Amino acid sequence: MARLLLFGGKGGVGKTTTSCATAVWLADAGLKVLLVSSDPAHSTSDSLDVQLGTTPTEVDGVPGLFGLEMDPEAKLSNLLPKVGEAMNKMGSGGMGGMGGLGMMLDPTAKDELDDLKSDIKTADMILPGLDEALAFDELLKHMENPTWDVVVFDTAPTGHTLRFLSLPELIEAWSGRLLRLMRVSGGLRSMLFGRKESEAMKDELERFRRRVLHVRRVLSDPLTSSFTLVTIPERMGVNETLRAHESLVDYQLPIGGCLVNRITPEFDHPFLQQRREQELGRIAELEEALEGVNVGRLELADQEIVGVDALRLVGQLLYGEVKTIETTIGPHGIGHVLFHDVHRGMVTTMDDEFERIQLHFPGLERSDLSLRSEEGVLFVGVNGREQAIPTETHVKSSLVKASLEGDVLSLLVPRDSSP
Repeated sequence: MARLLLFGGKGGVGKTTTSCATAVWLADAGLKVLLVSSDPAHSTSDSLDVQLGTTPTEVDGVPGLFGLEMDPEAKLSNLLPKVGEAMNKMGSGGMGGMGGLGMMLDPTAKDELDDLKSDIKTADMILPGLDEALAFDELLKHMENPTWDVVVFDTAPTGHTLRFLSLPELIEAWSGRLLRLMRVSGGLRSMLFGRKESEAMKDELERFRRRVLHVRRVLSDPLTSSFTLVTIPERMGVNETLRAHESLVDYQLPIGGCLVNRITPEFDHPFLQQRREQELGRIAELEEALEGVNVGRLELADQEIVGVDALRLVGQLLYGEVKTIETTIGPHGIGHVLFHDVHRGMVTTMDDEFERIQLHFPGLERSDLSLRSEEGVLFVGVNGREQAIPTETHVKSSLVKASLEGDVLSLLVPRDSSP
């Protein structure tokens, strides 16, 4: 599983620049990195000066770096289709105004339906935080792809990210009301939706709820995720950072540090000196309030940070001169102003007899693991979700030896298994 580095903060504080510079530095250090943005402003493309899309796109000039910009709203039409179809029927002839079916319902049941329709937007089934849930769910699929070493996530403004964290509770209440609808009275559920359709709705709601809970578990695991707060040395930025820190602590998300960006450089000028002193005072307040959290500092640049070359300079300020990271699983510590532990997602070595593959799977239990091959391709499954493992050998899973030690799954593939 890839290491996830999240960067968040209020709009306009430089989190996109920070995340892009981090991704470029890590790729230059020899890791395979996926840079992901869920910010609807799509400023990641602007920062890299490269046009990104909704699938991983290689960034020219940075071998090993790929980027994508999510479009969660475009996925809403595909979310919970069975539920959406049924709810749309509520607004059409079958359910709208109740018609003859209203005669079959007691007043309590009709009130339930009317109340439900007024609370839920039947066209899109939008919930606060639902777009973030889709973004994180897609993010998890990339994290589980063993070909990525690190996923750097440039999040939407902090409030959007934190809103997602309360989504499981919202879904519980929301899905509960939909499920109650299906139990309004004996036989009504089948008359409205059909028995198979209603069961499909129920199963789909449950699957989505489980996915959201799983994403939140991954985000709260310090072995997989780390959240860096980005801010500026002004009262509004500091206050929002403190609120975000409190929420992250409440939700038990691992905090990797805080970066105070755009500090006024030290010049012999009364206005700039006064400005800098005020900013240093804000930073001191932040350091005191964030006891135990590394608070890094980055001064205001003398030009716009746009393009790979400019991002490389920022990356060196944050993490020092680029050094190639060892070709072992890790963890590997990096940092100068900001600090992270990173892993390689997959390490492969060869000899005359075997292809030896190591995969980083923190928190994996043997019961969660499955192994199979199909037409010479090896598939590793974790919790039912499979990933194809790239090999140079035509694989027969029955001949593969698997062992799990700590967070590392080791696979020993005989090289003479080729047909």
